[in-house]
Amino acid sequence: MTVPATKGTGKRPSLWRNREFVALWSGQVISTLGTQISGTAMPLLVLATTGSPSDAGLVGAAGTLPFLLGHLPAGPLVDRWNRRKILLVSQLVAGLALSTVPIAMWLGVFTIAHLAVAAFVQGMCFVFFGLAERAALPLIVPASLLPTAIAHNEARSRGAALIGPPLGGMLFGLGRAVPFVADAVSFLIASVGMLFIRSDLQSRTTKPVESLWQATTAGLRWIWRHPFIRAAVVLIAVSNLVFHALILIIVVLAQHHGATPTDIGTMLGIYSGGGLVGALAASKLHHHFTPKAVIIGVNWIWAALLPLFVLTSSPLVIGVIGAASAFVGPLWNVVIISYTTLLVPNELLGRVMSAAMTLSWGVMPLASVGAGLLLTTIGPTSSVLVLSALMLITAVAATASPALRHAPPLPAHDEVLGGR
Repeated sequence: MTVPATKGTGKRPSLWRNREFVALWSGQVISTLGTQISGTAMPLLVLATTGSPSDAGLVGAAGTLPFLLGHLPAGPLVDRWNRRKILLVSQLVAGLALSTVPIAMWLGVFTIAHLAVAAFVQGMCFVFFGLAERAALPLIVPASLLPTAIAHNEARSRGAALIGPPLGGMLFGLGRAVPFVADAVSFLIASVGMLFIRSDLQSRTTKPVESLWQATTAGLRWIWRHPFIRAAVVLIAVSNLVFHALILIIVVLAQHHGATPTDIGTMLGIYSGGGLVGALAASKLHHHFTPKAVIIGVNWIWAALLPLFVLTSSPLVIGVIGAASAFVGPLWNVVIISYTTLLVPNELLGRVMSAAMTLSWGVMPLASVGAGLLLTTIGPTSSVLVLSALMLITAVAATASPALRHAPPLPAHDEVLGGR
């Protein structure tokens, strides 16, 4: 394992001297950017082919369906199978699936159904890779550097979300197949990085092997028995619900105030930029605040910021308010994910993460439907106020929660979990 030997030296370990983390992170910078590029191109390709927004919606649904269907069964499989192989195979299969799209276009046999299948396979690979990466990370990175590693992963995702969409649109303008070729190549490059990970990424356990059903529900049972993790999952679910709905609502709100598509694009770019800056800052900021202050305090910051959206008609100001809310999000994610990664036994980590993500990501379709209903029935301004009220209730509940108020500090010693 490539973890710096620091005990007895007095030197603080450096994440960038950890060869395996650098290989994993660097490959995923490229792969995540490629995913954003093809994700932007998919609806453009559907609209250019059929002109049907409903077809574009179906392809988008196919890509996110694995988030709901795949996480629970993938969890126990990640804990049972070789995680290093899962990381490698997920990249190769996703790249292969995306490469079939330009091939079909060049052969003149491309169909929307084909694109939907490719999107589904890519989404399923994302589920397996994400769970395997989260379970493997504490076996690669010392516990004292785990929050920093998670912050770097946040920056990776936020940066790709900022750069990928305009790059995907530009590449699509060069040729309809170009974004998909770029994504397929990005997966190939990322898979090369997996070859530099030599460590055994399994956490050994002497417990008897459970049935697949017991293993699938083990994560849910573990979450239910641990008040802190249970409360954290609820907070993540509520924040996902609020902010997934908020994106659509502020777009409609900006349109209501006369914003042009260019104005809205700029507004969303500013919003994403706040998340990227927050992700870059999170690796330093988490040292200056107690985990309890972050977990509870960020909810109060969101509760204070959300009502501000209704006080302005400027899309630029809306973007700045969104950027402020996005800025604190990565710090919140770093603390909660670090807690979960450190508290959950590593042999259960895949299953617990899969259960948590099923519960917290499963609200996103509900958020989309709810946002549409709110906008239709009460309009954008009142919709923002409804989300603000929900966020305020959540902040009060977080403050009142004994499990969150008595959260212990994160480990500060230089060790790798699982005795590694």
